[in-house]
Amino acid sequence: MATATTSSPDAAILPRRRGETTAFTVLAAISFSHLLNDTIQSLIPALYPILKSSFALSFSQVGMLTLTLMLTASLLQPVVGLYTDHRPAPYSLVVGMGFSLIGLLLLSVAGTFAGLLVAAGLVGIGSSVFHPESSRVVRMASGGRHGLAQSLFQVGGNVGSSFGPLLAAFLVAPRGQSSIAWCSLVALLGMVVLWRIGHWHSERRSEKLATRSSGSSGEAAQAVSSVSRRRVAWSLAILAALIFSKYFYLASLTSYYTFYLIHKFGISVQSAQLHLFLFLGAVAAGTFIGGPVGDRIGRKKVIWVSILGVLPFTLLMPYACLRMTELLTVIIGLILASAFSAIVVFAQELVPGRVGTVSGVFFGFAFGAGAVGAALLGVLADATSIDTVYRICAFLPAIGLLTYFLPNLEPGRRRAA
Repeated sequence: MATATTSSPDAAILPRRRGETTAFTVLAAISFSHLLNDTIQSLIPALYPILKSSFALSFSQVGMLTLTLMLTASLLQPVVGLYTDHRPAPYSLVVGMGFSLIGLLLLSVAGTFAGLLVAAGLVGIGSSVFHPESSRVVRMASGGRHGLAQSLFQVGGNVGSSFGPLLAAFLVAPRGQSSIAWCSLVALLGMVVLWRIGHWHSERRSEKLATRSSGSSGEAAQAVSSVSRRRVAWSLAILAALIFSKYFYLASLTSYYTFYLIHKFGISVQSAQLHLFLFLGAVAAGTFIGGPVGDRIGRKKVIWVSILGVLPFTLLMPYACLRMTELLTVIIGLILASAFSAIVVFAQELVPGRVGTVSGVFFGFAFGAGAVGAALLGVLADATSIDTVYRICAFLPAIGLLTYFLPNLEPGRRRAA
């Protein structure tokens, strides 16, 4: 890859990327934007108790809000990714955050359930535009350290997911629905940061095109995978199954862990929430660890350990005491969360030149699997018990055995079938 230079007026914020140098300031900016995006997305579920009371919603209507948010946030992502792979749109990130801003403003003044649905859909559209194109920025800024870059990006989203409930608890709950408008400042800040990133993205792409036209870049050779199409398709299906097992199991903890602790051990709601926070902290740490480790030892090894490696701990958890449950969930969070960055980068390497499409498919599928998992596990809990949920879900990591059939892609080297 040829040395790239920029003359950007934003250089103080978004520095130049030279050769294979990792642009950490750009990664920090896009990770911060991910934090803002996921803060907004997690705010809506956190508002459900407030909205349910204000609008006299049924649980079915609450479920429709979740369905609208998750469908628009997941199903549109592959479409957006496919489009931007063929027609790169550096400033589309700003447009996506603009959808979220409009959604929040509408949510603050909505007077009907239909208005709430439209607002949730707009926030979901904003998220669907954000993830595929931001993943392209992450890969461009990685300097070849794709796992590390993807982990930094993911950590921003994990942290942001924990901020939505805080905004709901300390801003909206005391002041009412109209105060949601103040949360639009989060989206406005995101638009400012993403405009700078879009400028860097545009200049970086122009440099790559100029370098390719001069014949001094080796990227064209790297954009061809020697893995057969049939094996690529089979490998992507395996990765999708691994994503399913990961997010279906995570749904059991993020949605029902507090109920499980209260039911089984009789602890208070506040204590159960602290246990959930501890688990989410472990997930954030595991997300960060998985990427750079994958860069060093290979992503297939990380996927092996991350999915199948938690099986002994998930099988033990339904029969553990409270203290052991605390320890097991931290271990599960650390190990299981390390998989996503490795899976996304592995998929990107299987289908070079299709960063947006691959990212959109896998982010969308992850959201969809979590949403479907939460719904189905709720039905299972109603039909049986919360204990049964964890006894059954304990076997999900066994799907990790499918990792054996993935091709061996060594990081930093050209792929071989």
